[in-house]
Amino acid sequence: MWRPVLAPLESCHDVIALTLPCHHGGPDIAPGATVGIAALADALERSLDDLGLDTVHLSGNSLGGWLSLELARRGRARSVVALSPAGGWEEMRDLQRTARIIGSSVRLGIRAAPFLRAELLPGPVRKFALRATMERGDRVPPDALLEMLEDLGGCTILDSFMEATVRDGPFSQDMSHVTCPIRVAWSQNDRTIPADRHGRPLLQHLPQAEFLAMHGVGHVPMYDDPAQVAATILEVTTAVDEALVG
Repeated sequence: MWRPVLAPLESCHDVIALTLPCHHGGPDIAPGATVGIAALADALERSLDDLGLDTVHLSGNSLGGWLSLELARRGRARSVVALSPAGGWEEMRDLQRTARIIGSSVRLGIRAAPFLRAELLPGPVRKFALRATMERGDRVPPDALLEMLEDLGGCTILDSFMEATVRDGPFSQDMSHVTCPIRVAWSQNDRTIPADRHGRPLLQHLPQAEFLAMHGVGHVPMYDDPAQVAATILEVTTAVDEALVG
């Protein structure tokens, strides 16, 4: 998902794109472990420790945004840019709606993947297939879409994670001790977790955060407008790094 913005980010930073546990290509969670937000954050902390990194600039989209905020709470962030972060529902029906959207997309993608080839995925088909999360799914190359479908099949924790999320509830941690800059950037056309239902409750727990809207993009904005996404991140990271040098 992040491929379109890697080049501009790598021109300014050493970029580490971590794969979440129990996602395609990622590490496993210990057998019997509860696969909630805490377990995923624990795994990411171990990855940072293995790399010898104390604090880093963090950016994530959706679940990745939620995890970026959790890592900031744990003192691992130099800055945070969270793009339409999950974790901010207020009413159970909002979480259930999101779970239905994600679940149906995953099931459909897994069923369709064995029958698809790149030549069967012209632009209009890609745009339709990705309409729940992107405005311009036609900008996703056919091979990249096939990789996304493969990744869906490699995610083994969807049901258990949703169960843990229902049990543990939304993001409500005390963030008053967090001093690093936090920018929450919400996709204006987010139909998966709309800002009015998910962003407003989340921001109640982030009084220090800067909030802005990203225009013309869906829930997953990196293909819709990579330049806007890169600028949204680099404005924060560059300011922090310049302040440290200065």
